[in-house]
Amino acid sequence: MVSGFASVLLLKTLRSSTLRLALICIAVFGAVVIALFGYVYWATASYLQSRADQAIAAELSTLQSAYATGGRGELVAAIAQHTAAPRPDGGVYLLADAEFAPLAGNLKAWPSDLRGSTGWNSFSLQQDAPGAAAQVRAIALTLPDGAHLLVGRNIADLDQFVRRINIALGAGIVLIFVLAGVASLSVTRRTVGRIEAINKTSRAIMQSGLGERIPRRGTHDEWDELAANLNSMLDRIELLMNEVKQVTDNVAHDLRTPLTRIRGRLERAYARSGSGAGDANLIADTLADLDAVLAMFTSLTRIAQIEANARMAAFRTLDLAQVAREVAELFDAAAEERGGRLEVLGDEHVLVAGDRDLLFDALANLVDNAIKHGRDGGRVAIDVALRDGAPVVSVTDDGPGIPLAEHERVLKRFYRLERSRRTPGNGLGLSLVAAVARLHGAALEMHDNAPGLAIRLIFPPAVQPDEEAIATAARTNLIADPRAPIIASRRA
Repeated sequence: MVSGFASVLLLKTLRSSTLRLALICIAVFGAVVIALFGYVYWATASYLQSRADQAIAAELSTLQSAYATGGRGELVAAIAQHTAAPRPDGGVYLLADAEFAPLAGNLKAWPSDLRGSTGWNSFSLQQDAPGAAAQVRAIALTLPDGAHLLVGRNIADLDQFVRRINIALGAGIVLIFVLAGVASLSVTRRTVGRIEAINKTSRAIMQSGLGERIPRRGTHDEWDELAANLNSMLDRIELLMNEVKQVTDNVAHDLRTPLTRIRGRLERAYARSGSGAGDANLIADTLADLDAVLAMFTSLTRIAQIEANARMAAFRTLDLAQVAREVAELFDAAAEERGGRLEVLGDEHVLVAGDRDLLFDALANLVDNAIKHGRDGGRVAIDVALRDGAPVVSVTDDGPGIPLAEHERVLKRFYRLERSRRTPGNGLGLSLVAAVARLHGAALEMHDNAPGLAIRLIFPPAVQPDEEAIATAARTNLIADPRAPIIASRRA
């Protein structure tokens, strides 16, 4: 579970726009660092080579002065003086005749790469150790008597120094990129973690209500401030929603008493009415309207109780197939009145944990809507089965159905399709079904039955139907009168 959450968090971190922005910043910063280090390398190497060239040029000038003063003999003496003792600067000297035969100096032969060329050059000098070679920076010129003079310096130390600079710069660049990458991932993961906490709370609010709050870490940073503001907003929304709900519940509850009294008086007046059929019909119509209003208030109160989870105490293990058969028995006559038929399909025993009256009411509303809004002479089917271990009940018809764009809207309170406004009802039937589904943790799905509509309730996996469980569910199903809960719903 923890590893799965960590992998999801890592995936979200890699997809985060914060990480992309951090990588862009790293790329820009890296380009600047590379350019800066490149300039440092170029400036250092140029400076060291310039110092070496200046030293070589100074020694060449000294030797040229000796040649100008005393000719080749003086030059040979000056070269011998320069090579008499080991030089820490690694000086290289060679005087050769016109055929490049050595005359004086500390080189055994004129470098083959420099024959026929004058000016500044670089060449490799073989050392005494096998496989060892030194890089020499030198200047060559031809004297007036045709002799060739070479003055240079071993720059192996300079090359080694430059290599060390390259290694240091490369290691520094790699270290900077690694640290920048780790810092970016750490900052991004922290940001994604805080955002995921907000998203998790938002999903919990959408699923279970406004009781959840965004956790705070006590760091008093901008994320804690955002969480505090969002929690304050949720507190305010919850307060307003509770006030609206309380007002609605109070109105529905308080109006039921006077309306019930009015209905009772009208019933007594209807029973004593002897003034003619007109007055009796008027009273009967008024009673019917009052029944519709009372049924609406009853449904509103029932939905409020369900959404408040006030009916969880009545949960028992029961046989959903038996509930479906009782619903079919109740509505069989209504289907025959329209020339259609009502069928129960599927498994003989399907156990669920729930409130029997609420499930009966929900199924009854679905069947009532299928019969009432389906076509004349149509077929309505209740299918109860176990699918992948989950109890599923479906109510299908072959009527006009509900457009796909209206599937979510019809679950709202008092929402009715335009064509349904000519039929009795108040738009609370499917709202009640949705509330019952949420209470039982069931998923409510609507599908096109081509033609018609299929509404499916998918419950959480239930216990296996052994004999004892079936017997218990049968006793549970017989606790209440199956026709009692549906009276108000059919009128709704």
